[in-house]
Amino acid sequence: MLGARCLLRALRSCSSAPCPRPKPPARLSVRDALRVQSPSGERVTVQGWVRSVRSQKEVLFLHVNDGSSLESLQIVADSNLESRELDFGCSVEIQGQLVKSPYKRQNVELKAEKIEVVGTCDPKDFPLKYKDRPPLEYLRQFPHLRCRTNALGSILRVRSEATAAIHSFFKDNGFVHIHTPIITSNDCEGAGELFQVEPSSKIKVPEENFFDVPAFLTVSGQLHLEVMSGAFTQVFTFGPTFRAENSQSRRHLSEFYMVEAEISFVESLQDIMQVMEGLFKSVTAMVLASCPEDVALCHKFIAPGQKDRLEHMLKNNFLTISYTEAMEILKQASQNFTFTPEWGVDLYTEHEKYLVEHCGNIPVFVINYPLSLKPFYMRDNEDGPQHTVAAVDLLVPGVGELFGGSLREERYHFLEQRLARSGLTEAYQWYLDLRRFGSVPHGGFGMGFERYLQCILGIDNIKDVIPFPRFTHSCIL
Repeated sequence: MLGARCLLRALRSCSSAPCPRPKPPARLSVRDALRVQSPSGERVTVQGWVRSVRSQKEVLFLHVNDGSSLESLQIVADSNLESRELDFGCSVEIQGQLVKSPYKRQNVELKAEKIEVVGTCDPKDFPLKYKDRPPLEYLRQFPHLRCRTNALGSILRVRSEATAAIHSFFKDNGFVHIHTPIITSNDCEGAGELFQVEPSSKIKVPEENFFDVPAFLTVSGQLHLEVMSGAFTQVFTFGPTFRAENSQSRRHLSEFYMVEAEISFVESLQDIMQVMEGLFKSVTAMVLASCPEDVALCHKFIAPGQKDRLEHMLKNNFLTISYTEAMEILKQASQNFTFTPEWGVDLYTEHEKYLVEHCGNIPVFVINYPLSLKPFYMRDNEDGPQHTVAAVDLLVPGVGELFGGSLREERYHFLEQRLARSGLTEAYQWYLDLRRFGSVPHGGFGMGFERYLQCILGIDNIKDVIPFPRFTHSCIL
């Protein structure tokens, strides 16, 4: 009798309890779905944008991409799931079973059970057309849409992987990451190409400054890194920098990203150059390993032959020549330059590209530039009539200058004299103080991130390797 009562209570309890809800399908990115090696019909949800629609009598084929990979996921559905809104460019959410694909070119496909159009797209008005491979120059007029193309998608995934690889390189080598300011009161390069920062409101008196001193968008984080190099032996920063250059060239932007590092207790330029070469080769190897399909697309359709050129750069040790040797090479060249090479004159792009070709298309370090060409902080070589400083540029094929660096002048009296001659003593008294309180030999470099991407991918124009390019007469979005 007791057992019957217990059984009755148990049945009542079960009948009153809510029924468990079915487990929702797992939400997968396209990349993760494509990586499933042995699909067993598990139900999943995929979201993305339709790259192609092919409707047959009884079967509907879609290709959907969500930006996680170059390859799209094939969707197979009954024709009754087709709707008028389902077209190229629209956004969708699809539920179905992930199954083995019978086609050799793909491992898996999604057998759709439900297709929901999230956002419609009229393919007649959409400026990007199915099966088109528009040139990068054409896509620049659509900065709000160009990321949906295969080419820009690949470039931006490479950019993301390269960013992570740069941070990984510095972390693995013991560098401390420093956030240097974007708003600054100094001009590190001394070229005067500055964007001044002012509040947009008119609440201030015209003669006054918001910060009590003129403020600018940074052209470099170097001087702030030098401050940090008095407490940390290895530091780096990676962020936006700004130059008010009136240039429409393929190598210049008004806003671009710089990788900069500062190293204490260095003994020679070779110490700096070793890190520069290591950074280039290590980061490139990581990028090639992490997104080979995206790199391959650029090398195949945008820059044929770039794969071989890049392998040639990576397998050879970088070369080193002095500025004086570079000038002799240029003077003996059979090529006629627009700008005549002379000792004491800076290298122009045409000179840089010739020097790289002369050196067998291997990256080449040019060292020991004339003192008159370089900023006050570079270390004096004290080398007689042809007065030079311990500066270095790394020139690479197709781009020209990629890195610039130097040993810094750590000797108080040398630096004091340079600042006095330039009339900068008062503005840079704090910089002199660094030499008074525990100064050490140190040096560093900067690498233009967009130029690096141009170099490894073979992209001709720097405007195509940054999501939203800023340059003279153009600030779209």
